[in-house]
Amino acid sequence: MKKEIQGNAQSGAMYGLGFIGAAIYFISHATSFWIGVVGFLKAMVWPVFFVYESFKHFGM
Repeated sequence: MKKEIQGNAQSGAMYGLGFIGAAIYFISHATSFWIGVVGFLKAMVWPVFFVYESFKHFGM
């Protein structure tokens, strides 16, 4: 069981760094408080946007 947990640690770290970067990006471009809140929520689901745009780009 320890090997499964350790194998998933890298993807968790990448998601965490991606979340921080997305939150900084979206919040820094916010023009009001509520747009910043929406930006924070978008930062939590940034992989969904990434996969959707990737599929759209590659025609899948």
